[in-house]
Amino acid sequence: MARVVELSYYPVKGCAGTSAAEALLTPAGLAHDRSFMVVSEQGVYRTQRRDPRLAVIRPAVTADGARLTLGAPGTEDLHLRVDTTGTRRKVDLFGTAYQGIDQGDTAAEWLSEVLRAPSRLVRVPPEHDRVTDGMTPGTSGYADSCALHIISRSSLGLFSRKLGERGTNPLPMNRFRPNIVIDGWDEPHTEDRVRRLRIGDTELGYAKLAIRCAVTLVDQQSGTRAGPEPLRTLAGYRRACAGGVAFGVKFAVLRPGRVSVGDHAVVTSWGESEL
Repeated sequence: MARVVELSYYPVKGCAGTSAAEALLTPAGLAHDRSFMVVSEQGVYRTQRRDPRLAVIRPAVTADGARLTLGAPGTEDLHLRVDTTGTRRKVDLFGTAYQGIDQGDTAAEWLSEVLRAPSRLVRVPPEHDRVTDGMTPGTSGYADSCALHIISRSSLGLFSRKLGERGTNPLPMNRFRPNIVIDGWDEPHTEDRVRRLRIGDTELGYAKLAIRCAVTLVDQQSGTRAGPEPLRTLAGYRRACAGGVAFGVKFAVLRPGRVSVGDHAVVTSWGESEL
């Protein structure tokens, strides 16, 4: 029986994740996932594609979302009271305009020092009404696209074997920054064919394959680019029909609720892989 073995959410887009034993699943994904985003002074999103040092920033948000702590090596932790009522400003995410609530000059100064580039921190406003694409539409905060990203351990196992064939050491799951990791699907990439999935009292709908980008090249501990993997090896066996290489699947939330490590992952509808 397939089960959830890891849960992770990423309070600040592009920064380190937080592991959890259980979490509230909202229509926009795991609670607090990508609720905040680092932007340039012009409001353009920062990403590990251009700013790999985002990976060394370790956010922690309280359960009620009222307080945020940011930590980074060699820097004193920053403790913020989250502003959810302040003036909105325009922000750019992949060329699409959204709104964000600026979290103030203290946060901006701290981030600018850590990232060595002028930066500000914004939060998703309560009225955020983003609609995500894919086979099952949904919503999300400042995630790249859909609410949830799921990978199975068997998929990572196959990838690790292919790295071994090249004489390359395995890479950790955090290179792919999933929200949910599932064990118990013996066939690698079973997640590609899942169309409806129940976890605990929640239900998820397949949206699309996760097309991988240069973020996967960043060592999530050091915040530095670490060579051509995993993209070089994935290009040899995971090329998507629509372009790019795929690893993992994006899902929309059909029924919110609570999810926990150890929950059964029950497939209620199957389809064909889009790879």
